[in-house]
Amino acid sequence: TWRHPVTTIEATDYGLPPEYEHVYSGKVRDLYRTPEGRLLFVASDRISAYDYVLPSLIPDKGRILTALSLWWFRQLEDIVPNHITPGKVPDQVAGRAMVCADLDMLPVECVVRGYITGSGLLEYQEKRSISGVNLPPGLKDGSLLPKVIFTPATKAAVGDHDENINFDQVITMIGQEEAQELKRLSLLVYERAAEISADCGLILADTKFEFGIAKQGRFAGKIMLADEVLTPDSSRYWDAEKWAPGGPQPSYDKQFVRDWLTSPESGWDKNSGEAPPALPQEIIEKTRSKYVEAYEVLTGKTFK
Repeated sequence: TWRHPVTTIEATDYGLPPEYEHVYSGKVRDLYRTPEGRLLFVASDRISAYDYVLPSLIPDKGRILTALSLWWFRQLEDIVPNHITPGKVPDQVAGRAMVCADLDMLPVECVVRGYITGSGLLEYQEKRSISGVNLPPGLKDGSLLPKVIFTPATKAAVGDHDENINFDQVITMIGQEEAQELKRLSLLVYERAAEISADCGLILADTKFEFGIAKQGRFAGKIMLADEVLTPDSSRYWDAEKWAPGGPQPSYDKQFVRDWLTSPESGWDKNSGEAPPALPQEIIEKTRSKYVEAYEVLTGKTFK
């Protein structure tokens, strides 16, 4: 069964045929069961920030992230199998959907960090460690870590924060063998992706993977890479030439959105409990261009 929590987010109306049963809607994706019993992952143009789904859409975002995920799955399939299966994507969601196997999802966010920033930096400043991994003193925002680290987290319901956990807690949740395999695969996939990104002039600072166990077929009982992978929504990409530890790095993601929401111009307090306002058209366009740029830099293809 799909173990994500049920949420109150309303699915985008794609006009799908009635035989596609709506299963779940997350912050930015909608999940349907196909007539054949597989799963249809549909990436909407919704965007989230600070645990809120914003009222504004980013045009083509779902198509960009789907195309990038499919590209990355192909780069990684010799390391770990993935949940993509043969099947026709309905015309209504062509380009923004993937037909996938129904997996038993593992309840762990597999976060891998090569650099320190974000929530990892905050935890380091408080504890001198991240997810129980001790780190040396003197690291700054954007610093290269002495080695790549696996810093798992729990999967939170929409509106809640993921919570960093240590590796022993992962073992308690899913067992020693599966925990070790999650860690091994996460580190291998990150290292391959970081090499490919570096060849494109990008730093893959950190990323988040999700895995599940195949129920049937030749991979039955095996761990598979699932959900989206290595997109700007699940990863931090930085321009290698502009990398300068000591503060926030220019990134290929929704930083324009975060910056505007926390600026006086938005008039919004992220701690107020009130929903955020709609985005100005300029911020929408800048954000879309960053997603497109990430896709084109990584794949070497023009987004159409």
